[in-house]
Amino acid sequence: PSAIIPILVGETAFAIRMSTRLLDHGIFVTGFGYPVVPEGKARLRVQASAAFQRRDMERALEAFARVGEELGLTAGPPH
Repeated sequence: PSAIIPILVGETAFAIRMSTRLLDHGIFVTGFGYPVVPEGKARLRVQASAAFQRRDMERALEAFARVGEELGLTAGPPH
């Protein structure tokens, strides 16, 4: 029902660091933290669009996987 997809990441500094790293990979998302949201409930605000092509979504997901691995959030893609 909404194009906005919140991704909860916890701490404000982490949300900002992750949004900065995603931008380094060409993906623009906004990191929100306290006082905009409750402390400890920082999030990334992702906005989807019907104009996105499959390759756009794949590129974004690859960037999320890379950044998640770089920042220790994920173990990385399976090999």
